Amino acid sequence: MSNDRPARASSSFHFVAGLGTGIVSASLLQPVDLLKTRVQQAHSTSLLHTFRDITRGPNSLRQLWRGTLPSVIRTGFGSALYFSTLNALRQHVFRSNLLTSTGVVSMSRNGARSTSSSSLPQLSNLANLTTGAIARASAGLIMMPATVIKVRYESSLYSYKTLLGAGSAIFKKEGIKGFFAGFGATALRDAPYAGIYVLFYEQSKRYLSRVKDATAAGDALLKDMRSGSALSINFASGVLAAGLATAITNPFDAVKTRLQLMPGKYTNMVQACRQMVREEGFRSLLDGLALRTGRKALSSALAWTVYEELVRRAETKWAETEGAL
Repeated sequence: MSNDRPARASSSFHFVAGLGTGIVSASLLQPVDLLKTRVQQAHSTSLLHTFRDITRGPNSLRQLWRGTLPSVIRTGFGSALYFSTLNALRQHVFRSNLLTSTGVVSMSRNGARSTSSSSLPQLSNLANLTTGAIARASAGLIMMPATVIKVRYESSLYSYKTLLGAGSAIFKKEGIKGFFAGFGATALRDAPYAGIYVLFYEQSKRYLSRVKDATAAGDALLKDMRSGSALSINFASGVLAAGLATAITNPFDAVKTRLQLMPGKYTNMVQACRQMVREEGFRSLLDGLALRTGRKALSSALAWTVYEELVRRAETKWAETEGAL
């Protein structure tokens, strides 16, 4: 077997694993995303009032999943691009002699990974923060048109019937720039979110692994970490990291939603932020925080836990196959 074959297989697998986890999380949590968008589109709209309006109408259950298709496309392929790009960046940093010699990568001299629940390269805080931010910003730019359509589908301000019709309407009225409405706020939300998430996700896993290490010993610990314990540590770490990252970046999410829904009223990120605070108060920047925190905590924890488990199982199988050759 050639030396580059596992790398190609691994790269494609990261894309497929990200695609699958993104589709599942987007489908399951679409009602939460829809409610968040409706709450953010008008500061005067409460969660309870929004939920009652939707459930009182015809086909209430179906309405809660309105926008699922664009959401699945955006989240599915966005996750695929994000995880595959993040993996490529982390592998590059991990293998870089320059970064290793300057102490940016946290690993032993022989390249061994530390004992933890992680199936991914163990990097420093700076490397985790940077690679997460770059990967998310890149994926966000590529998926921006799908994001705009998704948000408008979820709001009550537009009545698109099909994805093609939505795309045509946006292009006729706003041109190409309409598909990138709110990109500045989106980038300022997604890049810090992803960077902070990866940073605290890895830190939390290391801390919880050390706690587990203190309550177990030797081979018994390693066996446990490779089974259900690793899943629970990764899921708990995902929830904690997502909650913190979401709270920090929510103002950008609130501004982004207004820019994408009402481009005629809000022309740019700074103007939108000032107008929202002036007309509705600072609390308007926190609209949808509880819903977004809950959704992000569940979706990120689910996606990362399943993703890491798939990667771990795949790499273990590849290693066994190579050893048998």
